Amino acid sequence: MKAVLRTDVGQVRAHNEDDGAYAYNSKNQMLVVVADGMGGHQAGDVASQMTKVSMVSKWNGTGEFTKPSDAEQWLRHSIHEINAELYRHAMDEADCQGMGTTVVAAICTDEFVTVAHVGDSRIYLKTNTSFRQLTEDHSLVGELVKSGQISEDEAMHHPRRNVVLRALGTEASVNVDVESIGWEEGDALLLCTDGLTDKVQSHEIEHYMNRGTSLQETAEELIRVANERGGEDNVTIAIVRLELPIEGVDQT
Repeated sequence: MKAVLRTDVGQVRAHNEDDGAYAYNSKNQMLVVVADGMGGHQAGDVASQMTKVSMVSKWNGTGEFTKPSDAEQWLRHSIHEINAELYRHAMDEADCQGMGTTVVAAICTDEFVTVAHVGDSRIYLKTNTSFRQLTEDHSLVGELVKSGQISEDEAMHHPRRNVVLRALGTEASVNVDVESIGWEEGDALLLCTDGLTDKVQSHEIEHYMNRGTSLQETAEELIRVANERGGEDNVTIAIVRLELPIEGVDQT
Protein backbone atom coordinates (compact mmCIF):
# COMPACT_ATOMS: atom_id res chain seq x y z
CA MET A 1 0.00 0.00 0.00
CA LYS A 2 1.45 3.35 -1.05
CA ALA A 3 0.26 6.83 -0.10
CA VAL A 4 1.01 10.49 -0.57
CA LEU A 5 -0.38 13.61 1.09
CA ARG A 6 0.05 17.15 -0.18
CA THR A 7 -1.39 20.40 1.18
CA ASP A 8 -1.14 23.91 -0.22
CA VAL A 9 -2.23 27.27 1.17
CA GLY A 10 -3.47 28.38 -2.26
CA GLN A 11 -3.15 31.78 -3.93
CA VAL A 12 -5.28 33.99 -1.66
CA ARG A 13 -5.42 32.91 1.98
CA ALA A 14 -2.79 33.91 4.52
CA HIS A 15 -2.67 30.58 6.35
CA ASN A 16 -3.64 26.95 5.85
CA GLU A 17 -6.66 25.66 7.77
CA ASP A 18 -6.46 22.22 6.13
CA ASP A 19 -4.64 19.31 7.70
CA GLY A 20 -4.19 15.62 7.08
CA ALA A 21 -2.06 12.56 7.62
CA TYR A 22 -1.69 8.87 6.90
CA ALA A 23 -0.35 6.28 9.32
CA TYR A 24 0.20 2.53 9.47
CA ASN A 25 -0.81 0.35 12.41
CA SER A 26 1.14 -2.66 13.66
CA LYS A 27 -0.44 -4.89 10.98
CA ASN A 28 0.53 -2.57 8.10
CA GLN A 29 -3.04 -1.37 7.64
CA MET A 30 -3.44 2.32 6.92
CA LEU A 31 -5.52 5.18 8.25
CA VAL A 32 -5.85 8.26 6.04
CA VAL A 33 -7.48 11.45 7.28
CA VAL A 34 -8.07 14.88 5.69
CA ALA A 35 -9.74 17.80 7.50
CA ASP A 36 -10.76 21.31 6.42
CA GLY A 37 -11.08 23.69 9.38
CA MET A 38 -13.41 26.67 9.60
CA GLY A 39 -14.71 29.40 11.88
CA GLY A 40 -13.58 31.17 15.02
CA HIS A 41 -10.66 33.59 15.37
CA GLN A 42 -8.11 31.78 13.19
CA ALA A 43 -9.36 28.59 14.86
CA GLY A 44 -10.04 26.53 11.76
CA ASP A 45 -6.47 25.32 11.80
CA VAL A 46 -6.89 24.38 15.48
CA ALA A 47 -9.92 22.23 14.69
CA SER A 48 -8.34 20.44 11.73
CA GLN A 49 -5.05 19.85 13.56
CA MET A 50 -6.80 18.52 16.67
CA THR A 51 -8.78 16.15 14.47
CA LYS A 52 -5.68 14.86 12.70
CA VAL A 53 -3.63 14.43 15.87
CA SER A 54 -6.42 12.70 17.76
CA MET A 55 -7.26 10.34 14.89
CA VAL A 56 -3.65 9.28 14.43
CA SER A 57 -3.14 8.87 18.17
CA LYS A 58 -6.16 6.58 18.41
CA TRP A 59 -5.02 4.66 15.34
CA ASN A 60 -1.55 4.00 16.75
CA GLY A 61 -3.14 1.88 19.46
CA THR A 62 -5.14 -0.39 17.15
CA GLY A 63 -4.56 -3.99 16.16
CA GLU A 64 -5.64 -5.75 12.99
CA PHE A 65 -9.04 -5.07 11.44
CA THR A 66 -10.36 -8.26 9.84
CA LYS A 67 -14.02 -7.31 9.42
CA PRO A 68 -15.52 -4.18 7.85
CA SER A 69 -18.02 -3.94 10.72
CA ASP A 70 -15.17 -3.53 13.22
CA ALA A 71 -13.54 -0.80 11.11
CA GLU A 72 -16.88 0.98 10.77
CA GLN A 73 -17.45 0.88 14.52
CA TRP A 74 -13.93 2.19 15.20
CA LEU A 75 -14.28 5.11 12.78
CA ARG A 76 -17.72 6.08 13.99
CA HIS A 77 -16.70 5.90 17.67
CA SER A 78 -13.43 7.79 17.10
CA ILE A 79 -15.08 10.62 15.18
CA HIS A 80 -17.81 10.95 17.80
CA GLU A 81 -15.13 11.25 20.50
CA ILE A 82 -13.20 13.85 18.50
CA ASN A 83 -16.39 15.84 17.91
CA ALA A 84 -16.91 16.00 21.68
CA GLU A 85 -13.28 17.07 22.19
CA LEU A 86 -13.59 19.88 19.65
CA TYR A 87 -16.93 21.03 21.02
CA ARG A 88 -15.57 21.24 24.59
CA HIS A 89 -12.47 23.09 23.37
CA ALA A 90 -14.59 25.62 21.47
CA MET A 91 -16.72 26.20 24.57
CA ASP A 92 -13.70 26.65 26.85
CA GLU A 93 -11.51 28.86 24.63
CA ALA A 94 -12.86 32.25 23.61
CA ASP A 95 -10.66 32.43 20.50
CA CYS A 96 -12.01 29.09 19.32
CA GLN A 97 -15.74 29.71 19.66
CA GLY A 98 -17.50 28.74 16.48
CA MET A 99 -14.68 26.61 15.17
CA GLY A 100 -15.33 23.37 13.33
CA THR A 101 -13.91 21.13 10.66
CA THR A 102 -14.89 18.70 7.96
CA VAL A 103 -13.32 15.25 8.02
CA VAL A 104 -12.87 12.41 5.58
CA ALA A 105 -11.13 9.28 6.83
CA ALA A 106 -10.41 5.83 5.45
CA ILE A 107 -9.17 2.58 6.95
CA CYS A 108 -7.36 0.71 4.19
CA THR A 109 -6.68 -3.03 4.43
CA ASP A 110 -5.61 -5.49 1.74
CA GLU A 111 -9.19 -6.77 1.46
CA PHE A 112 -11.46 -3.78 2.06
CA VAL A 113 -11.70 -0.04 2.63
CA THR A 114 -13.92 1.61 5.23
CA VAL A 115 -14.61 5.32 4.75
CA ALA A 116 -16.24 7.93 6.98
CA HIS A 117 -17.04 11.57 6.42
CA VAL A 118 -18.62 14.68 7.87
CA GLY A 119 -18.89 17.85 5.78
CA ASP A 120 -18.04 18.59 2.15
CA SER A 121 -14.56 17.13 1.82
CA ARG A 122 -14.68 14.12 -0.50
CA ILE A 123 -13.43 10.61 -1.14
CA TYR A 124 -13.19 9.12 -4.64
CA LEU A 125 -12.40 5.54 -5.69
CA LYS A 126 -10.49 4.74 -8.88
CA THR A 127 -10.56 1.18 -10.24
CA ASN A 128 -9.43 -0.27 -13.56
CA THR A 129 -12.90 0.33 -14.99
CA SER A 130 -14.46 3.20 -13.06
CA PHE A 131 -14.04 6.38 -11.06
CA ARG A 132 -16.71 7.38 -8.57
CA GLN A 133 -17.36 9.61 -5.60
CA LEU A 134 -17.93 7.58 -2.43
CA THR A 135 -19.17 10.47 -0.28
CA GLU A 136 -22.09 12.87 -0.52
CA ASP A 137 -21.38 16.50 0.35
CA HIS A 138 -23.02 17.66 3.57
CA SER A 139 -23.51 21.13 2.13
CA LEU A 140 -26.23 23.36 0.78
CA VAL A 141 -25.13 23.01 -2.83
CA GLY A 142 -24.59 19.29 -2.29
CA GLU A 143 -28.26 18.96 -1.43
CA LEU A 144 -29.22 21.06 -4.46
CA VAL A 145 -27.14 18.82 -6.75
CA LYS A 146 -28.56 15.68 -5.15
CA SER A 147 -32.12 16.89 -5.72
CA GLY A 148 -31.37 17.82 -9.33
CA GLN A 149 -31.94 21.54 -8.86
CA ILE A 150 -28.44 22.48 -10.03
CA SER A 151 -25.61 20.72 -11.88
CA GLU A 152 -22.11 19.99 -10.55
CA ASP A 153 -20.78 22.82 -12.73
CA GLU A 154 -23.35 25.25 -11.33
CA ALA A 155 -22.47 24.13 -7.80
CA MET A 156 -18.85 25.15 -8.36
CA HIS A 157 -19.96 28.75 -8.96
CA HIS A 158 -22.92 28.97 -6.59
CA PRO A 159 -22.72 32.01 -4.25
CA ARG A 160 -23.49 29.80 -1.21
CA ARG A 161 -21.20 26.91 -2.11
CA ASN A 162 -19.29 27.26 1.17
CA VAL A 163 -22.34 26.65 3.40
CA VAL A 164 -21.65 23.35 5.21
CA LEU A 165 -24.61 21.58 6.81
CA ARG A 166 -22.61 19.17 8.97
CA ALA A 167 -19.21 19.60 10.67
CA LEU A 168 -17.18 18.39 13.63
CA GLY A 169 -17.08 20.56 16.74
CA THR A 170 -20.03 22.85 16.02
CA GLU A 171 -22.61 20.84 17.99
CA ALA A 172 -22.49 18.42 20.91
CA SER A 173 -23.30 15.45 18.65
CA VAL A 174 -22.81 14.71 14.99
CA ASN A 175 -24.01 12.19 12.42
CA VAL A 176 -21.18 10.33 10.66
CA ASP A 177 -21.63 8.63 7.28
CA VAL A 178 -19.71 5.33 7.17
CA GLU A 179 -19.39 2.76 4.37
CA SER A 180 -17.21 -0.24 3.51
CA ILE A 181 -16.27 -1.46 0.04
CA GLY A 182 -13.97 -4.04 -1.49
CA TRP A 183 -10.99 -3.05 -3.58
CA GLU A 184 -8.35 -4.77 -5.67
CA GLU A 185 -4.67 -4.31 -6.42
CA GLY A 186 -4.09 -1.13 -8.40
CA ASP A 187 -7.23 0.57 -7.11
CA ALA A 188 -6.75 3.98 -5.51
CA LEU A 189 -8.55 6.29 -3.10
CA LEU A 190 -8.38 10.08 -3.33
CA LEU A 191 -9.34 12.15 -0.29
CA CYS A 192 -9.53 15.92 -0.74
CA THR A 193 -10.85 19.20 0.61
CA ASP A 194 -13.22 21.44 -1.32
CA GLY A 195 -10.30 23.64 -2.32
CA LEU A 196 -9.83 21.05 -5.06
CA THR A 197 -13.44 20.21 -5.95
CA ASP A 198 -14.55 23.86 -6.07
CA LYS A 199 -12.08 24.30 -8.95
CA VAL A 200 -11.69 20.90 -10.61
CA GLN A 201 -14.68 18.82 -11.69
CA SER A 202 -14.90 15.11 -10.96
CA HIS A 203 -14.35 14.07 -14.58
CA GLU A 204 -11.19 16.20 -14.64
CA ILE A 205 -9.92 14.60 -11.43
CA GLU A 206 -10.56 11.22 -13.08
CA HIS A 207 -8.44 12.29 -16.05
CA TYR A 208 -5.45 13.09 -13.86
CA MET A 209 -5.90 9.93 -11.78
CA ASN A 210 -5.81 7.85 -14.99
CA ARG A 211 -2.67 9.40 -16.46
CA GLY A 212 -0.37 6.81 -14.93
CA THR A 213 1.91 9.30 -13.19
CA SER A 214 3.24 8.75 -9.68
CA LEU A 215 1.00 9.47 -6.71
CA GLN A 216 3.11 12.52 -5.86
CA GLU A 217 2.97 13.89 -9.41
CA THR A 218 -0.79 13.35 -9.60
CA ALA A 219 -1.41 15.20 -6.33
CA GLU A 220 0.88 18.07 -7.27
CA GLU A 221 -0.71 18.41 -10.72
CA LEU A 222 -4.21 18.60 -9.26
CA ILE A 223 -3.09 21.29 -6.80
CA ARG A 224 -1.46 23.19 -9.64
CA VAL A 225 -4.71 23.19 -11.63
CA ALA A 226 -6.73 24.41 -8.64
CA ASN A 227 -4.26 27.23 -8.06
CA GLU A 228 -4.21 28.21 -11.73
CA ARG A 229 -7.99 28.61 -11.58
CA GLY A 230 -7.80 31.09 -8.72
CA GLY A 231 -6.70 29.10 -5.69
CA GLU A 232 -9.00 31.02 -3.34
CA ASP A 233 -8.98 28.16 -0.83
CA ASN A 234 -6.46 25.82 0.75
CA VAL A 235 -6.10 22.51 -1.09
CA THR A 236 -5.26 19.17 0.52
CA ILE A 237 -5.07 15.84 -1.29
CA ALA A 238 -4.25 12.33 -0.08
CA ILE A 239 -3.99 9.40 -2.49
CA VAL A 240 -3.67 5.75 -1.46
CA ARG A 241 -3.05 2.90 -3.92
CA LEU A 242 -3.34 -0.78 -3.07
CA GLU A 243 -0.13 -2.61 -3.94
CA LEU A 244 -0.03 -6.09 -2.47
CA PRO A 245 3.31 -7.59 -1.40
CA ILE A 246 4.80 -10.19 -3.73
CA GLU A 247 4.95 -13.58 -2.10
CA GLY A 248 8.47 -14.69 -1.22
CA VAL A 249 9.92 -11.19 -1.63
CA ASP A 250 11.13 -9.34 1.46
CA GLN A 251 9.31 -5.96 1.53
CA THR A 252 11.49 -4.40 4.27
